[in-house]
Amino acid sequence: MIEVRNLVKRYGDRLAVDNLSFTAEKGRIYGFLGPNGAGKTTTMNIMTGYLGPTSGDVIVDGRSMLEDPEGVKRFIGYLPEHPPLYIDMTVSEYLTFAAELKKIPKSRQKSEIEKAVEYTFLQDVSGRLIRNLSKGYRQRVGLAQAILGFPEIIILDEPTVGLDPKQIMEIRDLIRSLGREHTVIFSSHILSEVQEVCDHVLIIHRGKLLANGTPEELERQMRNTTLELTVRSSSLEQVKNMLLALPGVVSVVEDKNDQPGQVSLKIETAPDIDPRDDIFYACAENRTPILTLRGLDMSLEQIFLSLTADNVQPADSSVFNQFGKQEVEEL
Repeated sequence: MIEVRNLVKRYGDRLAVDNLSFTAEKGRIYGFLGPNGAGKTTTMNIMTGYLGPTSGDVIVDGRSMLEDPEGVKRFIGYLPEHPPLYIDMTVSEYLTFAAELKKIPKSRQKSEIEKAVEYTFLQDVSGRLIRNLSKGYRQRVGLAQAILGFPEIIILDEPTVGLDPKQIMEIRDLIRSLGREHTVIFSSHILSEVQEVCDHVLIIHRGKLLANGTPEELERQMRNTTLELTVRSSSLEQVKNMLLALPGVVSVVEDKNDQPGQVSLKIETAPDIDPRDDIFYACAENRTPILTLRGLDMSLEQIFLSLTADNVQPADSSVFNQFGKQEVEEL
């Protein structure tokens, strides 16, 4: 297990990471989501020891990154967004060099390299210079380096960038197989990929951790905090003011409805309050018949867009974190 404890990172006047905390458990695959500049790469660099925090710590198997960085790094394999490849080496030479850096015993190096090559489908190019490989193959060489020795924690920053559709499917299968016995954390801009592969999702935006849960939990939570309401009324403003006066209603936005004498709205609610009873009684008291009232089913893409909208408001629940408590920002 890897535990991130109260990480803070400053660059001059800029607060890049602000008291960030979460845990990732063995045998799970975590998707790390966020728009460009959200904090993914900075967080991953701190978690892998490439970047030191201003304060806070990363704990792996009871070891502190601050107190025992070399010991912690033995548990982690890392694929940066731009793999650090030596292009004048062959694939085999590079992986042998990486095995030496990782202090894999000589007696195991050959078998471990062969296993990494097989997992990343590099058998046909193992004797070629890296400089002569395509971008997709270079990405796979970087991935082979990350899983070399099969450490307990594997952190991948955009592992499918530059791969063709067939290669992407192969890497997804690899990530699934790794997730059975390892902790896998990977970032991606392909939301369908995250939804298909991940057991758990972390969403960050503008330096803040907005959501932390399984895809199913996020969908259920968003469904419970976003309502669609259609009523029979000729006054949009009257209905909006009536709803905004109810406890637990955060915002009310008009939805498209071409039917005369009807008003449709989307209602955002606080995650710890269910205002549907109050909506029913308020509409009855104001003689505003309800035609439909339902929770809004949302895909992971819709959840991501909703949470990373510029006007998003703080939330507090087991899935959506208070913005002021867990914040990161990518440089």
